[in-house]
Amino acid sequence: MKKFLVIYSIIFLSGIFSAPPVFAETVVYNVETKKVHKVTCPHAQKCTKNCIKIDRKDAYNQGGKPCKTCGG
Repeated sequence: MKKFLVIYSIIFLSGIFSAPPVFAETVVYNVETKKVHKVTCPHAQKCTKNCIKIDRKDAYNQGGKPCKTCGG
């Protein structure tokens, strides 16, 4: 019984203290205008010349500004 309580305590406590998973969000970043678009944004779908797909955090770290249509 003591062994069961120790194992149960470890499992229970590990669930409380574990951080939730963090997922990166890919956006479309226009390197010329520095606009950040969601992938589904009409402006992102039209952009072919100066746009790259990049992580949202990285786009804003490079000086990106949110699109007025989709909010980036």
